[in-house]
Amino acid sequence: MRAVAAALVAALVVLGIILLVWRLKSAKPKTAPPDSSPKAIVSGRDASESLPTRVYAHNLMLHRGPNFRIYVRWLRGEMTRTQQNTNPSFDDPESFFLNVKAGVIRANIGDIGGFLNAGGMAQSPLKNIKLSADGEEIKLNGTLHNGVPLPIEMTGSVAVASKNRIRMRVTKLSVLKIPVKGLLGAFHVEISDLFQPQGIPGIEVSGNEILFDTQVLLPPPHIRGELTKVRVVSPDIEEVYGNAEKDVSRVEQWRNFLRLRDGTLDFGKLTMHRVDLIMIDVSNDAWFDLDLVHYQQQLVNGYTRMTPQAGLQIFMPDLDNIPHTSETQNIGIEWLKNRNAPVPPDVAGR
Repeated sequence: MRAVAAALVAALVVLGIILLVWRLKSAKPKTAPPDSSPKAIVSGRDASESLPTRVYAHNLMLHRGPNFRIYVRWLRGEMTRTQQNTNPSFDDPESFFLNVKAGVIRANIGDIGGFLNAGGMAQSPLKNIKLSADGEEIKLNGTLHNGVPLPIEMTGSVAVASKNRIRMRVTKLSVLKIPVKGLLGAFHVEISDLFQPQGIPGIEVSGNEILFDTQVLLPPPHIRGELTKVRVVSPDIEEVYGNAEKDVSRVEQWRNFLRLRDGTLDFGKLTMHRVDLIMIDVSNDAWFDLDLVHYQQQLVNGYTRMTPQAGLQIFMPDLDNIPHTSETQNIGIEWLKNRNAPVPPDVAGR
């Protein structure tokens, strides 16, 4: 009996120890699950949405200021914010720059001259600038105000220079339509005199070469990228970024469009996260005319629909095709109060 009693006591002790260990384990704090609070979710979203917005464009005529346009034959790149905590915005061309991976972009040479006259060279003694194409070269006519006003004519070839700048190598400089060498030094005119005394941001003169930094010289949105070729294609100057010339031929029959993907974008009162937006030219002309100053008029007079992936497709008219007498498309409160009022024709037709 004593043996049985001892065995029973031993069994109870072992059982007590097991129960004690089990309770101690149960009392241990469990490993906290991953933080799924709104703050954690927002932080993860912000990290992805601060990335650059990818940009694709074909036959896009983009207005940069009231009197300056660029013509994008093809572009693949990124819309990158200029300030870390400020979203790129269509309403603020200074809020982003275009980082071009591959693209073919043209600018009208006459438009460049007009922009320089309007203030791009306000500090220069060279006034009344007129730029034009002269075969494969660019011709500049103007008036040098350096004591006595002197008519100037300059011609030069263009090529790519270091730091993705454009180099103009002057092949001819005339004053009063007389070559400088024939003036016997009477006027002492040098190329550097055209941009003195304070110099012009974005322009550097070295001997008979003028270097233009278009990122500084021209209006926003600014364009960056590896410039591989530049040439005169009258009446334009054409810039090639990366290896894009094959792409231009490949997409020749595509519609005119601007497509934006990823990142965050502001336009008007709206902010789009994880951007999925495409603007499509509904006309059948050569260029999709997009004006960053008046783009909301184009949106209002276009047709917008949402994709199953919550993206936006916007079919837009060119700015010139918007009727100046078009009525507002706002739906008034009186219409909402009357269920018997007809649906607006522009809504019913869709």
